[in-house]
Amino acid sequence: MGLTDKLDNSKDDAMGKAKEAAGKATDNERLEAEGRADQAEADVKQAGEKVKDAFKH
Repeated sequence: MGLTDKLDNSKDDAMGKAKEAAGKATDNERLEAEGRADQAEADVKQAGEKVKDAFKH
């Protein structure tokens, strides 16, 4: 996994957590759901990168 990919996935995950927290704080269910979706997307990307790495070795 490339360092930039790791950083991008970590950034996306952190942004998702921030959105989710903001949604909870403001009682905005839509923003909270977007945050969870962003985190899930980052997890999927991370898993894909790990699979690519497994095939490289």
